[in-house]
Amino acid sequence: MAKPAQKSVLERRDDALKRRKRWGVVSVVFTLALVCFSYYFYQVFFTANIETKGKPTYVVIPRGATWKTALAAIDKTGAVVDKLSLHFVARLMKYDKPGAVKPGNYELKNGFTNRQLINVLKSGAQSPVKLTFNTVRLRNELVTKLASQVDVPAARLDSLLRDPAYTKSLGFDTTTVLTMFIPNTYDVYWNTSAKRLFQRLKTSYEQFWTPARDAEREKLHLTRAQVSTLASIVEAEQQQHADERPRIAGVYLNRLKRGMKLQADPTVVYANHDFTIKRVLNVHLQKDSPYNTYKYAGLPPGPINLPSIASIDAVLKPESNNYLYFCAKEDFSGYHAFATNETEHIANARRYQAALNRAGIK
Repeated sequence: MAKPAQKSVLERRDDALKRRKRWGVVSVVFTLALVCFSYYFYQVFFTANIETKGKPTYVVIPRGATWKTALAAIDKTGAVVDKLSLHFVARLMKYDKPGAVKPGNYELKNGFTNRQLINVLKSGAQSPVKLTFNTVRLRNELVTKLASQVDVPAARLDSLLRDPAYTKSLGFDTTTVLTMFIPNTYDVYWNTSAKRLFQRLKTSYEQFWTPARDAEREKLHLTRAQVSTLASIVEAEQQQHADERPRIAGVYLNRLKRGMKLQADPTVVYANHDFTIKRVLNVHLQKDSPYNTYKYAGLPPGPINLPSIASIDAVLKPESNNYLYFCAKEDFSGYHAFATNETEHIANARRYQAALNRAGIK
């Protein structure tokens, strides 16, 4: 059998050269691919992918959320520049694994990379929510407002505030516990528990009652709860002009010292639980309730709203005056006409009532 002809030296050299060229092309392609992949890898991990346009942006990840629903909530904020890369990095960083998704309120900071964002989400390093509550009169209004801002059912909050043993542990009864809630802005975590939330607010309450405020309170011979209760009446009487509240507080303190009934119209409205009343009539005054200060002397058992800090301080630093009566001015300015005796007061009241009649207010 004839042997295959051997390639010449020149042919072998050509073959080697071709092989080197092929490997060179493969090497170049591989290098380019590696460079491209490395560049993409760097881009998706280490370049900014959150753009908030200067606005504070937050996302709430609810309890029981999957990684997909969590990322969908983030997508809805409109702050994600490249959604596909975020999902890609989330999977690479195992955000899709059980236990990786932690509920809470998270800030999407401008300039966050995908890696930074997923690290924050996985660590559970949430940002506190700004808890606020004001213009509250009833307990159900309070718990509804609180529950709308944190992950605690209103029913759970309500049951604790109705529990005598629990409110006693806070230093209140089920009526005066509402004085613990001083309208302000509080930093709390969205997934806080009901008891942790109330303890946070109790701590702030104790901080609010500084030695200086307590000293002013003791001069009035009132408890903290009584100060807040009187402040709630003052606030209800004067919602527009805070500068008049110290004068109104002075009037009510004068009546308390003399043993006179407060005869505060806002307490009658509260007793009737009809907050549409614009003009208190004799039929409203007949309501038998400890909150009706036309029927019962002294302060009602608890606040008729959650008074502002300004109203509490107005009670603590009241205007020193001799007034015993006041009624709204007939010019509807929101200010009041004050009187030291009943005769003056009746004249002021008649002018106001005549103005109401002219305006057709019933």
